[in-house]
Amino acid sequence: MRTSSNPAFRNLPQGAAGQASYAGFQQPQGGVPGYGTPQAPSGEADRPMTVDDVVMKTGASLGVTLLIGIITAIWAQGQIAAGSMGAVTGAMIGGMIVGLILALVIIFKQMVSAPMTLAYSAAEGVFLGAISGVFEMIVKGVALQAVVGTAAVFVVMLVVYKTGAVKVTPKFRKWMIGAIGGVAVLMLFNLVMSLFGVNVGLRDGSTMAIIFSIVCIGVAAFSFLLDFDMADQAIRQGVPAKFAWYVAFGLMTTLVWLYLEILRLLTYLQSE
Repeated sequence: MRTSSNPAFRNLPQGAAGQASYAGFQQPQGGVPGYGTPQAPSGEADRPMTVDDVVMKTGASLGVTLLIGIITAIWAQGQIAAGSMGAVTGAMIGGMIVGLILALVIIFKQMVSAPMTLAYSAAEGVFLGAISGVFEMIVKGVALQAVVGTAAVFVVMLVVYKTGAVKVTPKFRKWMIGAIGGVAVLMLFNLVMSLFGVNVGLRDGSTMAIIFSIVCIGVAAFSFLLDFDMADQAIRQGVPAKFAWYVAFGLMTTLVWLYLEILRLLTYLQSE
C-alpha cells in the first residue's frame, strides 16, 4: 500500500509483476541513473509512465490554471472597482466548491483522464484568480510575487529531492503525514470557530497568523518530497502512462495549497 501525505498518490496502482523498471525523478541509489535515462518506447498499448509524461501533463494542468487564473483575477479587480464584490465572492466560492467536488471524485473514483484533471485545474484557476484579485486590491503586485515564490519553492524542493539532500524515509513520511494532519485540524478548527464569530488568530494577519502561514508553507514545501517520491515509485514500477494525469492532479493540489499560503503571508507582511 502506498503511503503519502497527498491522498491522490495513495490510489496509484502498483506496477505489474515482473515489469521492467524505469527511471524517474529518483534520488541517487547505488548508481541507478535518474532523469535522462532512456525510457520505454512510446506508442505501445498501456506503456509504462515516464518522467516526460508527468512533466507534460503537469505542465498542461498548470497552464490551464494560470490562464484561467489570470483572466479571472483581471475580471475580479474590475468587478471590485465597480462595487460588485458579490460576483467575485460567488466566483471564489463556486470555483472552490467545484474544485473540491472534482478532487473528491478523482481521488475516490480514480478518474484517470485529461478532462477530469483539466476541469479541476480550470476550477482552481477560477478560485485562485478570484481570491488573487481580492488580494491584489489590498497589496498591488502580491499575486505575481506569490506565483514567483511558489515556482521558486517547487524548483528548490525538486533539486533537494533529486540530489538526495533530504531522504524520503518511512520516518520522514510519518512525520510529514502527522504535520499535515495537524495543520488540517487547525484549519478546520479555525473555520468552525469563525462560523460562530470567534477569531482564533490564525487568519487575521496577526503575529500568530504570520507564524501559522510560515509553518503551512514549510509543510507544503516538504510535501513535494513525498509527491516526487510517490511519482518516482510509480514510474519505476511501470504504472500505465495514463496515470500521468493522476500524478499531475496530485502535484496540482500541493501547488494550489502552497500558492495560497504564500499569497496570504506576503499580504500579511506588506499590508502592515
